[in-house]
Amino acid sequence: MITVKCFAQVREVAGEGQTVIPAQPDMTMQAVVDYLSAQDGKWAQALSDGVLMACNHVLVDGEHPVSDGDEVAFFPPVTGG
Repeated sequence: MITVKCFAQVREVAGEGQTVIPAQPDMTMQAVVDYLSAQDGKWAQALSDGVLMACNHVLVDGEHPVSDGDEVAFFPPVTGG
């Protein structure tokens, strides 16, 4: 199983802060996005356009592999000042 956490606006739009999805062979971060987006239109909206992704607390891109037991997170871009 893969634990999915969402933060800030992503959590608000998706309607939940954490969920668990089944791991699949050769899964990537983009596959996680695709899986969640296919489940509900709220997820599709929450994970569109510039969402940052992390796997096991490290920022990654969509091609990053995801394995059983991993924790992935989605959050909006952050600015500082």
